[in-house]
Amino acid sequence: MRKLFGYVCLFVVLTSGLNANQIFVSTAGSDTNSGTIDQPLLTIPKAMSVAAAGDTIYLRGGTYSIHSTINISKSGSSESNYYLFAYPNERPILDCTGMPVSSSYRCVNLKGRYWHIKGIAIKKAGDNGMNISGSNNIVENCSFSENGDTGLQLGSGASNNQIINCDSYYNVDPSQGNADGFAPKLDVGTGNYFYGCRSWQNSDDGWDGYLRPSDSVSTTLENCWSFMNGYLKNGSRSSGNGNGFKMGGGDNGNADSLRHNMILKDCLSFDNKVKGFDQNNNRGSMTLLNCTAYRNGTNYQISAGLKSGSVLTVENCVALGSYGSLASFAVQKTNSWMSPFSATESDFVSIDTTGVRGPRKADGSLPDVPFMHLVLGSQFIDAGTNVGLPYVGSAPDLGAFEFDATATVAHATTNGAPHVFELLQNYPNPFNPSTAISFQIPARSHVLLKVYDVLGREVATLIDEDKSTGFYSTQWNARNVSSGVYFYSIRAGNYTAVKKMIVMK
Repeated sequence: MRKLFGYVCLFVVLTSGLNANQIFVSTAGSDTNSGTIDQPLLTIPKAMSVAAAGDTIYLRGGTYSIHSTINISKSGSSESNYYLFAYPNERPILDCTGMPVSSSYRCVNLKGRYWHIKGIAIKKAGDNGMNISGSNNIVENCSFSENGDTGLQLGSGASNNQIINCDSYYNVDPSQGNADGFAPKLDVGTGNYFYGCRSWQNSDDGWDGYLRPSDSVSTTLENCWSFMNGYLKNGSRSSGNGNGFKMGGGDNGNADSLRHNMILKDCLSFDNKVKGFDQNNNRGSMTLLNCTAYRNGTNYQISAGLKSGSVLTVENCVALGSYGSLASFAVQKTNSWMSPFSATESDFVSIDTTGVRGPRKADGSLPDVPFMHLVLGSQFIDAGTNVGLPYVGSAPDLGAFEFDATATVAHATTNGAPHVFELLQNYPNPFNPSTAISFQIPARSHVLLKVYDVLGREVATLIDEDKSTGFYSTQWNARNVSSGVYFYSIRAGNYTAVKKMIVMK
């Protein structure tokens, strides 16, 4: 995964003012308390009423029953933000169970400016989990699930907001045709930015940039994953659209030619019911750089005309399977469907999606999984065009994940099949809480893959079954074991091997 360059100070509490206070809220608190860590308040509205710019409101872990919308209307400044943070290593949950399904029952309305909200889970609101109409806010490491409409929506001129390392999933409205994961849409402003976000199994789309009446606004998505949208929590198909990234559009076939200028970098879209990357009827510029699509109904669908001055750019992108349809006027360079390339499963470490919903790393970033990462020797390594994104090697790679030799399996192959047994070093290592263990077998064998502690005691059996010739990768989640050294061993036919790994918490 590419590192986010130039993303400075978003994860630091800027409490530089001499008068900045810390205000604590707890499920065991009382709004008649003083708001100290020993005498916490009970509700967020009470904490906001006494907070001043520069102050930090800490929510202690636990479940807060929310029955009416939390309106955040105070505004800070670029020099003095407001902070609403989960207390370190705790996860507060705003549970809106019991709210009627109605636009009047959002969980959080963020109307103010210069707020930094971090580490909060919001679920089961009657409408949006969070609706942002303010500007210059940061929402980080939050989740939005099972809400009665879009998990997080931006509108009413909301501009220059940053949504960082957030998840939105299982959101569904009564018609199933409106609830998206993330939606910078309708009357949204410009300059909103998403980084490291995931959106899955929302009844409508993963991201929706549909406009009414905004025009010529810009939104950037980087290192974001969108998958299985158009499906419900139980796995059944919804009656909604089911696109991964819907980049724009407007009413009446966009008769007004509204433009949502979308920039997508290093984004991954897979297993969505209809389209992976969808123009809808957007007439604005669309720029897709180093994106990857797999097993969507249609991987890329951007074929309608644009408004004069708008440009479609698709470079360094990958599709495993048919890529779909791109307009003849698209500016294309070094995409996997262009000569001399032809994408196959053997270009990737794994096409197994295990772990894509897994827990985030300690810093809130996306989990490390082998899915759709390039394998050593892939035709796509160092084969791309320099589009201004960081890369290693002589040239950029194709797709959402820049090749990392420490994370990729170096297979010995004959005609695409392994010809030796091999157990690979797990990745990442050290790790917390999960890691990928990969191996290859050249003939059908019974595979026994186990984990042991330093005393030789069995900790887990990961595989105990017959396997055909091929490359395999499985995940071990060490959430329930302590830090330390562990060993994993494989027995396949007459082949045995043992390797060491380190759990670091």
